[in-house]
Amino acid sequence: MLDNVWRKGRDFLGVKSPIMAGGMTWISDFKLVKAVSDAGGFPVFAGGNMPPEMFEAEVDRLVAEINKPFAVNLITIAPFYRDHFEIIKSKKVPFVIFAGNFPKKREVQEMSAAGKKTISFASTESIAKKQIAWGIDALILEGSEAGGHIGNVSLMVLLQQVLFNVKDFPIFVAGGIATGKMMAHLLLMGAYGIQMGTRIVMSQECNAHPDFKQAFIKARARQAIATPQYDSKLPVVGVRALKNSGMDNFGKLQLQLLKKLEAGEINREKAQYEVENYWAGSLRKAVQDGEVEAGSLMAGQSVGLIKDIKPIKEILAEIISDAEYELDRIKSSICYMD
Repeated sequence: MLDNVWRKGRDFLGVKSPIMAGGMTWISDFKLVKAVSDAGGFPVFAGGNMPPEMFEAEVDRLVAEINKPFAVNLITIAPFYRDHFEIIKSKKVPFVIFAGNFPKKREVQEMSAAGKKTISFASTESIAKKQIAWGIDALILEGSEAGGHIGNVSLMVLLQQVLFNVKDFPIFVAGGIATGKMMAHLLLMGAYGIQMGTRIVMSQECNAHPDFKQAFIKARARQAIATPQYDSKLPVVGVRALKNSGMDNFGKLQLQLLKKLEAGEINREKAQYEVENYWAGSLRKAVQDGEVEAGSLMAGQSVGLIKDIKPIKEILAEIISDAEYELDRIKSSICYMD
């Protein structure tokens, strides 16, 4: 039964299992991409704000050594975004995922003209329809339960707003997903597949520091909180992470930047750059150095469902097995009702 409900997603992505491993800065590196690809999933490489020369070298390695479809994640609000964008246009990268904020119409069309399949996130019904009209090839509905940069609407509402109303279009879902049972129900609702980030962090192949992973194991769902925006003068994309002093320091940074904006000491673009620079730096401290108190522990609320570290192949096999079991259970229940 699983083959029937996820066939469209498999065909679109060109992989065995339409399970996307979310592109996570400092985490979704070549090693993780290869592991996900070898396990039959759909891997996403995250360039983050990597220096252009390093980014190009990593992309060249991916193209040369990954023989199945994969995507490169481009963060539209990152300082090196334009450099990354131009590099990807000239490379044989099959999929591009726009993240951080929504791409411009011309950016979608440029990537399509360069032979890439384009994917973006949709946090509302209107944004979804606008991007479809622009020619985006697929969308990811990511609920606010997710980790990292997030929108303001929960997946439960997005499913009803977008998935149920947009027909015959590739839509993948993300945010709070960590089990095969949930994937089974989402596929039955019409999703082409799922994306997981927090669950993938808890893989043996993930390069995150052991202390970073242990923080995830100890965490409860309610401890993964979202950052507030203090003032519309400084628009910030919400970030969900485990509460620690790093989260508190971000609040202090916002207040400092707002004072500088009011005093004319800094413009809004520079202030937003400082915000993104903060998150990139604090995430690196946590992921690479194990600084779990002052660093950023970006995690979705599904962190409360994950208590072990396994190889990628075992994680995906478990997700698939549980999904198949759940679909059989649902089928039996429906037949019994008849």
